[in-house]
Amino acid sequence: MPPTAAPYCHLLDVAGLSWGDLKLLLGTTEAARRILGSPTGRVDALKGVNVTTLFYEASTRTRISFENAAKALGANVNSVAVASSSVGKGESLVDTVKTLRALGSNVIVLRHERAGAPWLAARVFDGSVLNAGDGWHAHPTQALLDLSVLLRNIGAKDGTLKGRRVAIIGDLLHSRVVRSNLHTLRAAGAEVRLAGPAALTRGFAEAAERSGGVTLCASLAEALEGADAVMALRIQRERLDGGEVSSFEAYREAWGLTEERIAAHAARGCVVLHPGPMNEGVEIDPDVADGPRSLILEQVAEGIPVRMAALWRTLRGDAPLSAPAPAKASS
Repeated sequence: MPPTAAPYCHLLDVAGLSWGDLKLLLGTTEAARRILGSPTGRVDALKGVNVTTLFYEASTRTRISFENAAKALGANVNSVAVASSSVGKGESLVDTVKTLRALGSNVIVLRHERAGAPWLAARVFDGSVLNAGDGWHAHPTQALLDLSVLLRNIGAKDGTLKGRRVAIIGDLLHSRVVRSNLHTLRAAGAEVRLAGPAALTRGFAEAAERSGGVTLCASLAEALEGADAVMALRIQRERLDGGEVSSFEAYREAWGLTEERIAAHAARGCVVLHPGPMNEGVEIDPDVADGPRSLILEQVAEGIPVRMAALWRTLRGDAPLSAPAPAKASS
């Protein structure tokens, strides 16, 4: 019989993960990277497991990297085109999830515009659910890949981010990325500085007060001061109600990441991240996004091994993920 998703664990959020849990996932990411670098670039570790990506919102990076991650582990992969599925006829999330299980899915990777949707799916799905982003709430694998990239580039000798300052700038209000990153960055020991227009940072002053090591700053310059890394967040045009930002030109003038602003305030060697997709010329200038500070494409590439690790740990718990043995040199 093909392996099932027992013990039916889920990855719904990073908020419940300890630093030990995060280190285990990061260690598995290294094993996944070795697999990707092997001659075949894959193993049959999840052979017979059926993984379905179910995305109610548009996605390029997350969906494709999850699908490539599952394939690299030997799983079967199906992608539901929501617009042309029964969802378009009014089928509920619960009924869709039950239908996918009846069709043999062991794992659902779910992106949904409503916060909490992955928890609802997990309650009715006899398998594993991985949250690929729910509303403004959480994006666990994005936070994991951001953490992995930061540790590799600016990490301390002890494998943490202690003594490092990370600034996150932009549309905090609508960002599931910042909510997940706050947990992982603080777990790793980083100091976090947040900043953005007042209308797009509502509620984060209280969050900063509750979380030691997190500061909501009044200006871009204050947030950038001494930063070892800065992450720009996309202005989510599709979620704005028209009153939060007077104009994108005004936003760039006050909050846009430019090389001049980074050089003037951030630490020497400060690196730049963006979860994508970008509004170049609004929250980040093209010469920054494409410049020597940028880790943006490294973030994209990191999505595959991190999501391999997420799939493996969700399905196989503490079992080691092994890369194929190197091919013997011919005599």
